[in-house]
Amino acid sequence: MNMQTDASFYAVIPAGGIGSRLWPLSRASAPKFLHDLTGSGQTLLQDTWDRLEPICGDNIAVVTGSTHASHVTDQLPNLSPTNLFLEPSPRDSTAAIALAAAVLSKRDSDVVIGSFAADHVIHETHKFEIAVKEAIEVAKTGKIVTIGVNPTEPSTAFGYVRTTDSLAGFDSAVQVREFIEKPSINKAKKYFQSSDYLWNAGMFIAPAKLFLEVLAETEPKLAESIDYLAEKVVAGGFDKEAVKTWHALKKVAIDYSVAEPAAKKGLVACVPASFEWHDVGDFAAIAELQSQGRSGNLAVLGKAKVLSDSSSGILVSENDKLIALIGVEDIIVVDTPDALLVTTKQHAQKVKGLVDSLRASGQDELL
Repeated sequence: MNMQTDASFYAVIPAGGIGSRLWPLSRASAPKFLHDLTGSGQTLLQDTWDRLEPICGDNIAVVTGSTHASHVTDQLPNLSPTNLFLEPSPRDSTAAIALAAAVLSKRDSDVVIGSFAADHVIHETHKFEIAVKEAIEVAKTGKIVTIGVNPTEPSTAFGYVRTTDSLAGFDSAVQVREFIEKPSINKAKKYFQSSDYLWNAGMFIAPAKLFLEVLAETEPKLAESIDYLAEKVVAGGFDKEAVKTWHALKKVAIDYSVAEPAAKKGLVACVPASFEWHDVGDFAAIAELQSQGRSGNLAVLGKAKVLSDSSSGILVSENDKLIALIGVEDIIVVDTPDALLVTTKQHAQKVKGLVDSLRASGQDELL
């Protein structure tokens, strides 16, 4: 397959959310995608850009919060200012992706877009390129295409894609019958044993026009507002009235507004991924990623000087003080200038609840 860049394709990176399960490292002012959480020497956002650049060159747009604009532009020097779309406030994935789709469609009515989260980890970039290239070609036939990931365990943390027949003329693409929400453990075990079910990794490739047509059918008021806002962006940016319109947009995930309804109409296809995919949703996921190929080690990210004896897990630090750990297994230590988190991999998902408690108690300065 030809791996040259495709001029008709635009990658969109929605870079939003505060990553509350990664507090206190990930904050509203510096979300997780702005951090190096893999030890690569680059942030997750920079790694995402580097994966996409061989596919589409500089045809990459980023949708992010207004407060993150300077960080994003510092980290992505090749990002064109006209391809940076700023959200006055978080309005979920549909608004972010639809705004980019609408602006890019107004520039080129035949553009194919792909949405790729800023916080995923994919090391096998060549296999990623092959999958996306095939997805682009499938999308050009009038499909919304998702990249499905082969489950490595019966996980209840991810949604699933149920696939059916192969699509003629393509290497691996298949039709999608339905999207399934995060299942119970019993259902997850059944899905894991079947080749028809793949993890929904939240990567969508589609003609921008088709994406917006489906949205207009399912969420007509939202689609109308997005079109108005896209006109403002094309004309130079949001004014006060546009900002008010943005704040009033309905919050809805792209899975509900576009992917699931389109699948019911037979408009969704899937390209199964042959690469490893990691969603670094919490510190346990980062610890697992860091421990691959090693046994019983303590992974360290950041500046800290560490003494470790009979300890395993992960230590993430923004400080350079000495931290000593003795006889603790699967521990998570996150040390920042104004907050210290100590938990275990087993309880890593509960960090979000702690963040909710801070918010409820009015301690927003720590968020």
